[in-house]
Amino acid sequence: MYDVVVAAKRRIGRRKERNESGASAVEFALVFPILALMLFGIISYGYMFTIRQTMTQAAAEGARAGAVAASDPQAKAADGVAAALAGTSLRCGTNGLVCDYDDACTTSTGAECVKVTLRLDYNVFDPFEIPLVPMPDSLEFTSQAEVN
Repeated sequence: MYDVVVAAKRRIGRRKERNESGASAVEFALVFPILALMLFGIISYGYMFTIRQTMTQAAAEGARAGAVAASDPQAKAADGVAAALAGTSLRCGTNGLVCDYDDACTTSTGAECVKVTLRLDYNVFDPFEIPLVPMPDSLEFTSQAEVN
């Protein structure tokens, strides 16, 4: 009698092991899409923040270059922006990036200044376009530098 009970328990134990082996695959299948969406969302936001920082730096460099130029400040500002964007996929006039240069800006002190504005249509530029991850439609940065 004892052997029959032990054998029955062994069969029940084996049956439980077989039934639970597929549970981890089902759990993984349910959790993986959420984890993948979070991972690629983090990557997408990191890329967008990199683009934001690059545009901010380019606007500041362009404004500085234009402000200290002896002649043709708009061309020098454009050269400064182009130099700051070198090595990236951003170029003025392409991929939805619009660059505006204004050397007729006014300051409270009456000093000469240059104002650089960069606008990026991020819907055109976004290389990831991950569904369910909200991204901005556009990025715009303005920098103004003056010479006293």
